[in-house]
Amino acid sequence: MSTLERPGASASLSGGGGITKRQAWGIVWLLAAAVFAWLMLGVWPDWLNSILTSKKAFASAVLNGLTLAGLYFLVASGFTLVFGLMRNVNLAHGSLYLLGAYIGYEVSTRTGYWLLGVAAGFVVLALVGLVMQIFVFRRLEGDDLRQTLVTIGISIVAADLMLAVWTGTTYQIVTPAWLDGAVGLPIITAVKSSGEAVFLRYPFYRLVVLGVAIVIGVGLWLMLNRTRVGMMIRAGVDDRAMLSASGVNVHAVFAIVFAIGAGLAGFAGVVGGSALSVAPGEDVRYLLASLVVVIVGGMGSITGAAIGALLIGLAEQIGLVYFPTYGIVLTFVIMVVVLAVRPQGIMGKAR
Repeated sequence: MSTLERPGASASLSGGGGITKRQAWGIVWLLAAAVFAWLMLGVWPDWLNSILTSKKAFASAVLNGLTLAGLYFLVASGFTLVFGLMRNVNLAHGSLYLLGAYIGYEVSTRTGYWLLGVAAGFVVLALVGLVMQIFVFRRLEGDDLRQTLVTIGISIVAADLMLAVWTGTTYQIVTPAWLDGAVGLPIITAVKSSGEAVFLRYPFYRLVVLGVAIVIGVGLWLMLNRTRVGMMIRAGVDDRAMLSASGVNVHAVFAIVFAIGAGLAGFAGVVGGSALSVAPGEDVRYLLASLVVVIVGGMGSITGAAIGALLIGLAEQIGLVYFPTYGIVLTFVIMVVVLAVRPQGIMGKAR
């Protein structure tokens, strides 16, 4: 048996008898995870507290970044379905977010039931998305420039209409009592002179937002990669004519996907309006966030959207604490670096 035929020869040849490149990266990520776990769960020495302000500030920034990443993912998940997967340039996606927030506010305020507001935000915006796909995007298939210009016009008109109806007032969607309050986390922020540890308390609702984002992300990934519907969606994007020839109603499939994407934007609007606030200008903010997340993570990838949202959310919040003047620049630095190293995005596929 030759050297190339012996088991394990490829591993030894690639690393000269040492570890492979994949194993080396695995070790690096494992060490990084261990360091991060110690930073969050361990007791800091005085010199580290002086460098990073305080452990409470650091831990709060990380948790705020994680929960903001969850909110960004909820918005960007719908955007990546429409823009990244179906190649529909919908620059009115931020307006769908803000409209969902206003609808959720009205329904929850008038009925007194927050969950009804969440459901209304999703259902109404899903219907709006369905109408947009049928009467706008179906007529502009394959014409990216016209889609861009038309959706910019829709977003401008929608912003003015929402301003006329809800004025420039800032609204806060009230969450139910069972979502209020803070919970103790196993993160020691200080140790008293008596030796008693002080643990960090964090808003429960923000943790719920993060959990919901994870559940929705896993559900979308399973739908796209493990179901017949997901197979039809991916087949329709790659070869629409062949899918149509097999007897599948491609227009119906794409309309459903667009409705889900718009519904997720409305759902995120209610969830985000409960965590933060509802005000004019939020549509532009979350449209830009969705664009950056999809570009960084890779078009059409749910996993990439999650990674992109995580990077952008953490960069914003950590930058806000440690680089308040230039914090927003970190977001664009990440985007530029990713585009320079991997133009298709972290999880995107080269075309």
